[in-house]
Amino acid sequence: MNMQTTSRLTAAEAALVEAFNNQFGELPGDGAVTATRDRLLDDLKKGGLPTRRIEAWHYTDLKNLLREVPATAGDAASKEIEPLIEGSSVLSIVQGHADPSARAGDLEISSYAQRLIDGSAAAALGALGADDAVGRINGSFVRDGYVVDIPAKIEFDKPLEIDVVHAGGQIHTRLPVSFGENVKATVIERHLSVTGDAAFVSHVSDITIGEGTELIWIILQQQGREDTHLGQIRIDLGANAKLKLFVINAGGKLVRQELHIKVTGEGADLTLRGINLLGGDTHTDVTMVLGHNVPHTGSTEIIRNVVFDRAKGVFQGMIRVAPDAQKTDAKMSCNTLLMSDDADFSTKPELEIFADDVQCGHGATVTDIDDNHLFYMMARGVPENKARAMLVNAFVAEIIEELEDEALVEALEGVISVWLEKHA
Repeated sequence: MNMQTTSRLTAAEAALVEAFNNQFGELPGDGAVTATRDRLLDDLKKGGLPTRRIEAWHYTDLKNLLREVPATAGDAASKEIEPLIEGSSVLSIVQGHADPSARAGDLEISSYAQRLIDGSAAAALGALGADDAVGRINGSFVRDGYVVDIPAKIEFDKPLEIDVVHAGGQIHTRLPVSFGENVKATVIERHLSVTGDAAFVSHVSDITIGEGTELIWIILQQQGREDTHLGQIRIDLGANAKLKLFVINAGGKLVRQELHIKVTGEGADLTLRGINLLGGDTHTDVTMVLGHNVPHTGSTEIIRNVVFDRAKGVFQGMIRVAPDAQKTDAKMSCNTLLMSDDADFSTKPELEIFADDVQCGHGATVTDIDDNHLFYMMARGVPENKARAMLVNAFVAEIIEELEDEALVEALEGVISVWLEKHA
């Protein structure tokens, strides 16, 4: 279904159009990039932001949920931050701007702004389809990011951390990363605010994973309580490659994180683990479209959600198995703890299977804290609030422990514990 036609712009849509007109002469890009930006914004203006009538956005009515868009902010209050893991190689994007002189070992790193200027970014700048509001917004406004090329047969001693840091306003960044064959690496993509000023953030990561590569990619979203975060990761998984993708949402007022994954090489395997920590009156949507396009591939997806107060959450998971993708093994599950009568979480698993020799399945559960577990802990002197926090932490820590890296597990458990202290 295509994006709807609208003749009247909302306040947020009008603000986006005005921001584009004000920035148009400043946005980097040659003629091809400029033409692509103009077309993307024009499509957005004609179609408007998606509503629940658009199937992919049925649970996240962006037209109504996005009430306002802040103006572009300066650099005064933004700053680099300490890395999540001590000793990590860090690439910082501060207030939407990358460091053109940034280096990380032997990796080939350049500024995405340069790709916009020389026009080489134009081909990949477009939207993925008629309903791709995230790609359309990002392509219209993106100014900078990093382009990272990892040569074949490199093994990372420490994680590569990419910190997207902001202090409010509009931030639009992009991150194309290409992995050669037989690489072993851990990458942390971290998004966070350093002030309480409201922000409107869009980010697209475009990842190509070469044959035999073993990659751990972690998306850690820690936006501010008034921030809108529209994220998208596009992945092409090559032959015999293994990807462990962890998505952790622990912030933001309105969040849409899209995962577009194509399994294009035989023997490839995907492990997706997600944790959504939701509180207050926030709205977080994780939407996945996974395509198994060749034979003998596998995937497992487990999403854990904890929902407090009046928060609303969404997980949409689509697995498509192509006619030639025989011997596909794909399993998906979504488990939710609803910690309040006013909390809400919607789960929509989907399977489209066009091959006849496959093993595919999905499941979902929704529950509250088990009263027997709670009584057991309270009977041993643990206060109720502390007991609840410990049980919730155990529910999500099981996912983190799959990483097996002690320093990484400890750092992420720390993030979760800090969040729970504020909300549990």
